[in-house]
Amino acid sequence: MTAGPAGAVATTDLIVGGMTCGACVNRVEKRLARLDGVSATVNLATGRARVSHPPELAPSDLVAAVERAGFTAELPAPPEPEQEPVDGHDRGPGDGHDREPEDAAGREERRRLLVTALLALPVLALSMVPALQFRNWQWLCFALAAPVAVWSSWPFHSRALRGLRHSAATMDTLVSLGVAAAFSWSAYALFLGGAGEPGMRMPFSLLPSADTGAAHVYLEAAVAVPLFVLVGRLVEARAKHGTGSALRSLAELAAKDVAVREGDGERRIPVARLRVGQVFTVRPGEKVATDGVVVEGSSALDLSLVTGESEPVEVGPGSAVVGAAVNSGGLLLVRATAVGADTQLARITHLVTEAQAGKARAQRVADQVAGVFVPVVLALAVTVLGFWLGAGADAQAAVTVAVAILVVACPCALGLATPTALLAATGRGAQLGILVTGPRALEALRRIDTVVLDKTGTLTTGRMHVTQVTAVPGGIGREAALRLAGAVEQGSEHPLGRAIAAYAGKALPERPLPGVTDFTATPGLGVSGGVESHRVEVRAPGDDSPAEPLSTALAAAEAAAHTAVLVRVDGVTEAVIALGDPLRPGAYRAVERLRRLGLRPVLATGDNAATARAVAADLGISEIHARCTPQDKASLVRELRARGRRVAVIGDGVNDAAALAGADLGIAMAGGTDAAIGAADVTLVREDIEAVADAVRLARRTLGTIRANLVWAFGYNLVTVPLAATGWLNPMVAAAAMSVSSLLVVGNSLRLRGWQPSASRSLTGRQT
Repeated sequence: MTAGPAGAVATTDLIVGGMTCGACVNRVEKRLARLDGVSATVNLATGRARVSHPPELAPSDLVAAVERAGFTAELPAPPEPEQEPVDGHDRGPGDGHDREPEDAAGREERRRLLVTALLALPVLALSMVPALQFRNWQWLCFALAAPVAVWSSWPFHSRALRGLRHSAATMDTLVSLGVAAAFSWSAYALFLGGAGEPGMRMPFSLLPSADTGAAHVYLEAAVAVPLFVLVGRLVEARAKHGTGSALRSLAELAAKDVAVREGDGERRIPVARLRVGQVFTVRPGEKVATDGVVVEGSSALDLSLVTGESEPVEVGPGSAVVGAAVNSGGLLLVRATAVGADTQLARITHLVTEAQAGKARAQRVADQVAGVFVPVVLALAVTVLGFWLGAGADAQAAVTVAVAILVVACPCALGLATPTALLAATGRGAQLGILVTGPRALEALRRIDTVVLDKTGTLTTGRMHVTQVTAVPGGIGREAALRLAGAVEQGSEHPLGRAIAAYAGKALPERPLPGVTDFTATPGLGVSGGVESHRVEVRAPGDDSPAEPLSTALAAAEAAAHTAVLVRVDGVTEAVIALGDPLRPGAYRAVERLRRLGLRPVLATGDNAATARAVAADLGISEIHARCTPQDKASLVRELRARGRRVAVIGDGVNDAAALAGADLGIAMAGGTDAAIGAADVTLVREDIEAVADAVRLARRTLGTIRANLVWAFGYNLVTVPLAATGWLNPMVAAAAMSVSSLLVVGNSLRLRGWQPSASRSLTGRQT
């Protein structure tokens, strides 16, 4: 709970249980809004409510209000105190114990669905294919349908009863009543209405049939409704499970324990017990525990986990460091300047949380529609029942009409419209290296006009590579200089040194790199050592300018925003090695394809202006934002959206996570950090930037399919409910119509499995 000064508005998050549809969301928001000064935004996917309220209103009052609406509510559990690590192994959040209940619930839902399918499919086949109907077939169907109507549908029945106690009606109410009515009437027909005769046959027709004197059985409706709804909710549950992945991965970035200096020794404690002002040790390969200032030692920090940028940062006494950066070099002593919620990583986490708390406009409209859909259908069924009875119709006819309304209006097609399209699209997308996570991306993409591109790991490979080796004429030669430089860099833990050693090993496979002796690393300058009786230095260029062509090579590296180092052998400069983060293959074609889709590219990177300008020039991007912090990128997205732009963000680092979550559409590279992937709406699995354009086209196609499904689902109800109310659809025909509507929705969604990015690929071919 957060609160401000007197008269300010406090914000409290609640975990709400028992919500299954938009009507539930609508009811919780309305119930909370009845309290003076309270407004709430409820997110069905995360199961959380963000409540703004007067500070004097206690959280327990909010919980009570939600419970009065027929749902459960509780405050998020505070973080558990960190325990002292045992045998060097501490258990961080999300190590497995907190997932056991969720996994058990998932297994129970899958088991319920499997049993339901095994029982329901024979009933559907026998009821809807007259040629399969044998003597007493209806009694077998009744025996198979009974567990489905009771056990399989019990979650719907229990939630409907709970809602009834609180005067609430949701889609669970409609499902429960439809199943109960169809099964109860079928039981009446079998035992008392003459449908239990051994030789009874039930023809299948989409048109009303004349009354044969025996009551009809509607067991196919009793099993089809829970079967279809359980399928839809299982898909929905799987999508919900990934909602918190961005925040979980951000939490896992932080170090779990830290070595604190105490006098001449040190003691390892949980990070949660670290306080501002304490000095802690960061050894090579360890993460920096929290934000701080270096008080002793020099090293290179790998910030790729935090910023996504591949270029290492040299630090020394007085340099500021951020938590979760990895120490690539020497021993560091750091004084903590921020802990807990004040750290940069915590602020990024907060930005992602805030961005995810919102709700898309289309979702709000759907929630409002769902809030009135179920009560209207129930009221209509009761009204029609009373009208038919009042008009002198017999009870069977009146009940038949009411049951037909409940069955035909059962929201199977509505429930399957989105998940089946997502299932087909994500399956096809996975084959193409594209992961689409949910309908938010699909809603947003229809109006996207601006794409904010990260540089490192998105447009570039994200790894330092040797781009050029230039040797001095008349010297030892390119291969010899590269071999000696690679040999001495074998002793370095610096990212540039590792890149040189790796390149030398691959470029000269026939000659293994020799060993190095007397290795010395000078932070910020370079390394030196003895290799085959030579003194070899690989260092940064100094004030002395080398002769041609090395000076030209240095100038070219600077112009390309690459890092250049000199190779000196026995005091003589022999070569210049340039290193950079090269563009991904196809990056230019990808940017051009985005332009042709009507999208404006914007480059936003944490690198310096020279590097950003060089990359933008290669790709033809005119709008550039360099030296962007995570907050700068999130602010850029907010600024663009405030100017009326519909913004997509493509990135791969933790620094991109807040911008990804705050944009209309977030696209992450799978080779990037888990935080970026978790905050994004679309993830590109293959290392191919051109997949961005394919993702845009697939998402637009999927959105069109979902819209068509929803139009059909609502249009179907607008047509069939009046027909049922006027007696033109008996429950058998209503069940068939309901099944056909679901099959049409599923069939339309399955068309996505054959989607081909042919138009995009042909465009690429013309550009090549």
